Amino acid sequence: MRRIAIMLAITLAPTAVMAAEMTVTLAVEDMTCATCPIAVRTAIKGVDGVRDVKVDFARKIAIVVFDDARTSVGKLAEASRNAGFPATRKE
Repeated sequence: MRRIAIMLAITLAPTAVMAAEMTVTLAVEDMTCATCPIAVRTAIKGVDGVRDVKVDFARKIAIVVFDDARTSVGKLAEASRNAGFPATRKE
């Protein structure tokens, strides 16, 4: 009887969103000095769901690893923009 109850609970429970770890490259504008990448990294790292951020000053990009069930590319770009560095997805 207990097994049946467990199977019913599993079957009837809401299906969890299957999150996928994604990586996106953002083109970051207005980085003019060596401390700018620190500000960009800090801003993006503060977004819920971000797992890792690497900012390349010379190439003017940020490579972000994030949980797509918890955040989006738009939110990552918004965080960078709010820190003073407009960002867009680089294809």
